[in-house]
Order: sequence, then structure tokens, then C-alpha cells
Amino acid sequence: MIDIVIAMLISFAIAGLLGLGLALADKFLRVEEDPRLQRVTEMLPGANCGGCGYPGCSGYAASIVNKEVDNLNACKVSKAEQKEKIKQYLKETPGPDGSTITIK
Repeated sequence: MIDIVIAMLISFAIAGLLGLGLALADKFLRVEEDPRLQRVTEMLPGANCGGCGYPGCSGYAASIVNKEVDNLNACKVSKAEQKEKIKQYLKETPGPDGSTITIK
């Protein structure tokens, strides 16, 4: 019986140490995502057609937020009003580094 109790205590100690390790990893190794990425993805049409050359609207939104594209003409599905809203949003909303994005 004492062997079972010792085994349980050792298991709980190991689980506690692993849990502590995960908590520390979450605190120090977390990668912050740009909140503008989600909003730009929502503002795109959501067709996920790949006509822009990116793997769906989320891929295109990531390229916009990462400043890999300088205009929104690649998306043939979105309307001019949608493109203008995206441009205005990125011009007015700073990212985690405090910079804004200006798109032609």
C-alpha cells in the first residue's frame, strides 16, 4: 500500500513540475499576433478563391499586414468599398509596434 502512495506522490510531483514548465513557457515564449490580421481577414470577402495568389483570404490578409503588398488590386472578388475600408482601417490603426500601414 505504501508503494502505491509513493508512486502517486511522485506522479503528482512530476505533473506539477511539468505544469510549472508549461506555465513558464507560455509566459516567456508567447508570440503575439498582430490584432489587425484578424480584422483585415474579416474585412476581405471570404471567398478563399486563391485568385490573389495567396492561400485564401487569411494568407492575403497576412501579406497585407506584413507589408508584403503595396496595393489591394490582387483581390478581384472584393469591391472597391471593401478595399477602401481596409486601407482606411490600416491607416488609422497602429500595430503592436506602433506603426500604421499606408496602402495605395
